[in-house]
Amino acid sequence: MTTNINGNLFEMEGHKAIQSKKDMILSLYNSGTTEIEAIAAVSGAKPSYVGSVLHQAGLIDNYFDLYTSTNYPMNIYSKHFRGKLGFKDALTAQRSVRNLEQSYQYFANSQDRAGQHHTLEMALTMLDRARWTGKLEEAEIYRRWLVGKLSRPLIDNVKSMEVRNEKSEPNGEKFERVELKLAA
Repeated sequence: MTTNINGNLFEMEGHKAIQSKKDMILSLYNSGTTEIEAIAAVSGAKPSYVGSVLHQAGLIDNYFDLYTSTNYPMNIYSKHFRGKLGFKDALTAQRSVRNLEQSYQYFANSQDRAGQHHTLEMALTMLDRARWTGKLEEAEIYRRWLVGKLSRPLIDNVKSMEVRNEKSEPNGEKFERVELKLAA
């Protein structure tokens, strides 16, 4: 078996050619099988790879997952992050987190909660991409930023929450008291 420069597999000496996963995905889609899960099941590829192949071929434009390039805009917020996030090294991750923070504050100042949500999604995406490619130091930079955002209490009056948590069960027993700790 031999591989050509495009990565396609084929057999030599007059044997029938073996289709690459990419070619199989495109062939299935072009023959009418358009469900990503069905194509993945038949081709043996992961759904994210199927979506990526179809997206790159211009056959779909509405598929987004962890591995979708930020060059394909997901929504109106995507432009804020195009070319600004990475995890090549720790310095790149730190620069990226500064960009995330600036965007998060920009959206907070304009009370754009969807923008803030998208910023958090982008941070989680970069954390996972770094983590699952073995870039743990870079992933940790994103994780710390996310934890910092998500560790802030959602309510100002912690005492009112403590009172609610001290209510009794019908049998007279008290609930376990929940203690909130503020992040440093």
